[in-house]
Amino acid sequence: MTSVTLRGMTWDHRRAVDPLERTMPLFRAKHPDIDIEWSKRPLSGFEFTPVDELASAYDLIILDHPFMGQVAATGSLCPLDEVLGEGDPFVGPSLASYRMNGSVWALPVDAACQVAVSRPDLMQLFDAESPVDWDGLMALGSLVRRKGLWLAIGLKGVHSLMTFFTLMANLGTPCAIERNAPFADDKAARHVLGLMRALLSLCPPQCLGWNSIALHEAMAARGDLVFCPAVYCYATYAEADQRHPLRFHDLPGPNGPAGSAIGGTGLGISAVRPHAAAALAYVRFAAMPQTQHSFALHHGQPALASVWNDSTINQRFGGCYSATRATMEACWIRPRYNGYLVFQEKAGECVEAHLRGAMSEDALLESLKLLHAGK
Repeated sequence: MTSVTLRGMTWDHRRAVDPLERTMPLFRAKHPDIDIEWSKRPLSGFEFTPVDELASAYDLIILDHPFMGQVAATGSLCPLDEVLGEGDPFVGPSLASYRMNGSVWALPVDAACQVAVSRPDLMQLFDAESPVDWDGLMALGSLVRRKGLWLAIGLKGVHSLMTFFTLMANLGTPCAIERNAPFADDKAARHVLGLMRALLSLCPPQCLGWNSIALHEAMAARGDLVFCPAVYCYATYAEADQRHPLRFHDLPGPNGPAGSAIGGTGLGISAVRPHAAAALAYVRFAAMPQTQHSFALHHGQPALASVWNDSTINQRFGGCYSATRATMEACWIRPRYNGYLVFQEKAGECVEAHLRGAMSEDALLESLKLLHAGK
């Protein structure tokens, strides 16, 4: 007889939903008195809906690390330090991205960053291997365009900003992560925007309307998108049940795989709902290696290093974990200060507008500087 029913919120993709729902029998076997009803929201909602708003309605929340400043300021989630203890068993800076003001506010349950992705059947047409740097990327782009095919990228709103962030960090000139610091080195920013415009010239115009999910869907469905240099990895598109399984590679940045803006998700507990103890039982369950390995068997992308080191899981996802590990370990954590999400939304719109030709480079850089200053 169920005595507590928790409400949980995640985002709408099989990578996010299936691991949670398909492992519920394992959780119920340990906690027969606790049930969880999972709801899902579009990726756009995941990226911007305030956590305090979600915490008033849901006991368990899958969220992104840029909300941590807001979380620490509002106390909307419970700190999870006692669950995680000492050490860091997660890949890259996954755990660090959820640490703010001396506490960890979410359990890393999914790990991702911007990496490259290809259609292996189309790459074979050119007898091409994944480029390891930006010069190689441009050479590949010129080659595929001569045959009427394209490179690919997702540049809708926030995703254009993330590519800008990644390239800035890759060059060794990362954007500011604190509001009181200058936003970006002007010379480096102009160079990065030039790199992005050059890439865009080798991509179909629809890419300005694609987010990460749309990019993967387009590459899996279409027959003219050969290679994308930077997208938040969805390893499930490399699984064998895909019509055209994709393959993932390290970021081909100007300076190799360093500086990719980390993504992924964490699992948090509402501090204002009445069932925190029951929710904590689920977080402890989700932190177990057995659980995170089970997540991977149901299209998930767990953050535990032991999952990334598992050769059977790596093979299941077309070698994604080993092929992108160097990028994952050299990630950059984007800003997380309280109020950053307002900047992220508006700045993403500005970068996209520039790439569409609707805003000059000077106007864009001035807008980014003012937005970062909270003006």
